[in-house]
Amino acid sequence: MAEEPFVTNRLKSVRYALRGAWLLLRTESSIQIQAVIAALVTVAGFYYGISAVEWMVQLLAIGLVMGLEGVNTAVEKLADYVQPNHDPRIGRLKDISAGAVMIASVLASTVGLIIYLPKIF
Repeated sequence: MAEEPFVTNRLKSVRYALRGAWLLLRTESSIQIQAVIAALVTVAGFYYGISAVEWMVQLLAIGLVMGLEGVNTAVEKLADYVQPNHDPRIGRLKDISAGAVMIASVLASTVGLIIYLPKIF
């Protein structure tokens, strides 16, 4: 069987990634809440006219939180598949994964405060 051309292979990868992102947004309440928050701070960015650097930091923070939430969801789903019964070792892995999202969320919130508090007050 011949190997697929590079561009065809990349396009398939993008299609799979878009399908995964859509599935995540459609089915996971935590990412839905984060998407609403991302939309709100994006509107705030336009309203307050944040600088290019502020946009970059804000977008990186949004991407980090939402990306980690996707990885956290995948870890949880895989853990549940591998071990459907309660297992403290699996619980620990899930807690660590959720903790990573929490750390990113706290730092993203701090970024938001640094950007917007001076503009509000």
